[in-house]
Amino acid sequence: MSDSSPRLQAELWGWSPVDRTSTTEMPCDSFEKLDTELPVEQFSVVAEDCAASDRKVKRSGDSKETADPQSEYGVGEYGCTHYRRRCKLVAPCCNEVYWCRHCHNDAQALQPDITKRHELDRRQVREVVCAVCDKRQPVSPRCESCGVSFGKYVCLICNFFEDNTTKKQYHCDKCGICRVGGRENFYHCDTCGCCYANALKGCHTCVQDSMASDCPVCLEYLFDSVKPISVLQCGHTIHEDCLSKLRVLSEPGHLSGYTCPMCSKSIYDMSSVWRELDASVAANPMAPEYQGMICQISCNDCHERSEVPFHVWLKCNACGSYNTRKI
Repeated sequence: MSDSSPRLQAELWGWSPVDRTSTTEMPCDSFEKLDTELPVEQFSVVAEDCAASDRKVKRSGDSKETADPQSEYGVGEYGCTHYRRRCKLVAPCCNEVYWCRHCHNDAQALQPDITKRHELDRRQVREVVCAVCDKRQPVSPRCESCGVSFGKYVCLICNFFEDNTTKKQYHCDKCGICRVGGRENFYHCDTCGCCYANALKGCHTCVQDSMASDCPVCLEYLFDSVKPISVLQCGHTIHEDCLSKLRVLSEPGHLSGYTCPMCSKSIYDMSSVWRELDASVAANPMAPEYQGMICQISCNDCHERSEVPFHVWLKCNACGSYNTRKI
């Protein structure tokens, strides 16, 4: 990955597999160099709303209608901490009214009786309440009573309303949900089953339905997560924040913070670190009683097996990676 590669909105490439049972340490200067010199291409895979319903209705958020003054009344003045909108959702599961699905789910998660806890399926929402005139009515782009628009972006497939359009929401028919970042900046990868940044087209490792999985750190379902998601070099996916925490919490001088928690492959180009380790191994021979010993290793990066001299660091003969484990 070159220093001139563009920075998008979420970490792209990923890790260098390592023996998770190893307690050996890497020279500190190698990791400091890795942290300061390696550029990281970033992009954001964020779901703005949940799975679409089967109703074939117009997405007014994708249209360019000329709004009248009344429909623009109260723009940005209503809503919750999650979204700015001018209507509330009537939850069909409990018949209660909330600004959005997050407000509903947060409230229901606090139910003392765990049998009553549940999440809102927005595909089932059929009614909204106007925030301006308090009129309860069927889902629509604007209030049938006062004429106010429920959002500058409206997707009736997802029952999603938002006045803040700076996130450039768009609906992906293949994903079946609304996403952010601008339709022109993303394409849908049919193998991975998700919208990825154009910068990844043809240059990422495809994993079948990679987004239809849980984050390996926090275990939140990734496909409709509202948090930025990183696609690693190996093709696996993880929350951007969880990836950063892995690096922070990893042992100093240890490779575990630079490898995929799913497959142990490297998440960065570690060639500069391997060169420093070459010099370190050459300058620090093993004690006489260990010289001549041979180890069998498996490389986490290329999966090749090698027979190498015993040392603290074991180098793959096939690709030169030190991200290996004894077998």
